[in-house]
Amino acid sequence: MMSARPALAALAALLLPVGSALAQNDPGFFIPPQGGGGGGGQARPAQQPQRPPQRPPQQAQQRPQPNPAPLPPGQPPPAAVVGIVDVPEIQRNSTAFNAVREEIEKRRQKLNDDLQREQTRWREEQQALANQRATMNADQLRTKERELQERITDSQRIFRDRSRAIEQVAQGALQEIEQALAVVIRQVAASRNVNLVLPRPLVIFNDAPFDLTDEISQQVNRVLRNVTLPPEGQAPAAPAAQGAGQQAPARQQPQQQQQRR
Repeated sequence: MMSARPALAALAALLLPVGSALAQNDPGFFIPPQGGGGGGGQARPAQQPQRPPQRPPQQAQQRPQPNPAPLPPGQPPPAAVVGIVDVPEIQRNSTAFNAVREEIEKRRQKLNDDLQREQTRWREEQQALANQRATMNADQLRTKERELQERITDSQRIFRDRSRAIEQVAQGALQEIEQALAVVIRQVAASRNVNLVLPRPLVIFNDAPFDLTDEISQQVNRVLRNVTLPPEGQAPAAPAAQGAGQQAPARQQPQQQQQRR
């Protein structure tokens, strides 16, 4: 259901040309009289250049909008038969949704625990390397530091891949639940001759017969008891990413090595 947003009207300010007061009050230069005297030698002011007359600011001209031609009469919409649905409550009552949420939280917690253990191992190896500085020459020290940095970089990549796979699994499961919920909402609405379904948070007041939440929750649990998730550490298979699935075992080897440490 789309919400209308009020349009923002842009106001254009007209800049009025303002003349300089100093330019208007400057005295004109004079030409001294020719000859030695006489009454004709009075100062003659020089003619000032004529300024173009200032034009008043032009008002923005608005063209009258032509009235659109009326359309031919169409079919009026049917009388609204409204149903109310609380989607968050349906998710809380959904066995499939709760099972997916628990599994995703378990995988995220395991990932966080593995990351903390790996970070502790990095710090221990860095401290051990710092203690061995006095017993190694410059080349040996650079080699050890480079090897440690490569292991840390490779481990970080593995943890990023694991985190990305968990999020992809969660999104895929949620999409499957949403698709099933949309089908059930249409089925229940059709059985009640409802042609307009509104979410409960947008409705201030409604009588109980308008609310379809309980019936939809029961039907969702009947048609979708659970969602099959791929094994941990494996992203959902995508048709366009068949080649990436062949590289998955190679990426899992460092992860297995970390778990055996």
